[in-house]
Amino acid sequence: MQLATVIGHTTSTARHPSLSGWRTLVVQPLDAAGQPDGAPLIAIDDLGSGRGDRVMLSSDGAAVREMVDSDTTPVRWAVIGIADD
Repeated sequence: MQLATVIGHTTSTARHPSLSGWRTLVVQPLDAAGQPDGAPLIAIDDLGSGRGDRVMLSSDGAAVREMVDSDTTPVRWAVIGIADD
């Protein structure tokens, strides 16, 4: 699990079929002190998080494949919760 801040969303003209109906966000991972840690990532979201929200991410491949119902999805990161302030 990784904490991150939502910094935007993505759009595309072509998507993998497993992403149909999913929102994709650009998120900035955070370290233990709440500071940016590494490069931004793209994550799927079905919880309705928005810009500025702190979210919990999962990179558990089996869980993500189950979420999108596809064994061939290119997705690695998924929002699994919105952190309280």
